[in-house]
Amino acid sequence: MKTITTIIISLTLSANCIAQTKAITDLGEEVILFEDGSWEYASDYNQAEESIYENKRKFTKNVKSTFLLKSKKTSVGVWLNPKKWSFTKSENNPDAEYDFELKGEDAYGMLITERIEIPLITLKNIALENAKSVSPDMQIVHEEYRFVNNSRILMMQMEGTIEGISISYYGYYFSNRDGTNQLMTYTTQNLFNAYRRDFDELLNGMVELE
Repeated sequence: MKTITTIIISLTLSANCIAQTKAITDLGEEVILFEDGSWEYASDYNQAEESIYENKRKFTKNVKSTFLLKSKKTSVGVWLNPKKWSFTKSENNPDAEYDFELKGEDAYGMLITERIEIPLITLKNIALENAKSVSPDMQIVHEEYRFVNNSRILMMQMEGTIEGISISYYGYYFSNRDGTNQLMTYTTQNLFNAYRRDFDELLNGMVELE
C-alpha cells in the first residue's frame, strides 16, 4: 500500500518541468507561450500578479524554532523546532533538497531549491501547471504576498486529488539572484486545519541568508 508521502512525491513542484517563452503575434501583441501548448496575453499575465493580495502583517520565526537548516544550493535557510520537526536529505524526490516530517503525525514538508532565478508570478504558474499535470482538479484556494523575516514571498495554498486522496498543499515561494526556493507543507484535506499552526511555524522559519 502506498503511503501519503509516496503519493505526494509524484507531484514534485519543480520549476524545471514546465518552460515558457514570450512571443509576438502577427497583430503585434505580446503573448506567453507555455510548454503544454497553452498561451495567454502578456498583459493578462502581468495583471494576475497585481491582483494578488499583499498581506501587511509581518511574519517572523517562532521563538521555539532554534535550529537553522541551511540550503547547500541557494541562500535560504529554515528555522525549525527540532522537538517537533524532523528532517532528512531527500532521497525519494530528486527535485527536493530536504524532506520534513512532524514527529508522530501525518504532516509533511519539503524544501525545493534551484539556482535559477524565477519571478514569483512565473513560479506560481509553473507550480500550478505541474500540479495539474498529476492532479487535473488541483486549484489555488488562497494566495497572497507576505513579508517573512523581512523577505517578500508568495504564499499559496492548493487543493486537489491524487489517486482518489484529497490533498492540501500550503507553501512559501521565494526567489532572488541566488536561486528559487519552494518550502512546501502538505497533508490530507481532512487534517489540514489540525496541522495549520504547525505548518505556519515551519513556513515562517524560512529566511534569506546573507
